[in-house]
Amino acid sequence: MLDKQKQILDAALGLFVAHGFHGTPTSKIAQDAGVANGTLFHYYKTKDDLVAGLYNHIKEELATAMSAIIHESDFITPKFRNTFTHTLHWALQNRDKFYYIQQFERSPHMAKISKEAIEQQSVVLSKLIEEGIKKKLLQTHPRDLIITLFNSQIFGLYQYLTSDEFTPEEERRIITEGYEMVWEMLKYK
Repeated sequence: MLDKQKQILDAALGLFVAHGFHGTPTSKIAQDAGVANGTLFHYYKTKDDLVAGLYNHIKEELATAMSAIIHESDFITPKFRNTFTHTLHWALQNRDKFYYIQQFERSPHMAKISKEAIEQQSVVLSKLIEEGIKKKLLQTHPRDLIITLFNSQIFGLYQYLTSDEFTPEEERRIITEGYEMVWEMLKYK
């Protein structure tokens, strides 16, 4: 990614999180990024393109982070646990980015993301779930339902963890207990 494009995305992230999509003019994004308005529109033809481009960029970053922790030789249960816990840790270390994901997915902009892009962004989790169902380790529900339940639990646990000050030990315990509840809900019975 080019430096100017990264500057635009970084500025847009901070402003969208602080002021929302409608409360953030592209002129302010360009100003905060240190680029001309024309430069912003060179990379993103419309503000909606920028909003979606930032979402896709963050989701690709998260997918890359998840791919790095999954080892094909690992048994599925640790893979599933690692995906859950590492996603939460990534979210806690990248609060603005995770907040943006939530903000975007609850907005009308989400309808503009292609099914193919959504599939690509969740390829690690999709494969994991398909493997778990095939090996009778996960319940035989539609993959997209399990992804939705899995992600909803991550969002909920993230909200809980950011609602108060927890020690690192308490945070680890809460994440472990949260994962165990999710596993109990989704494991094959």
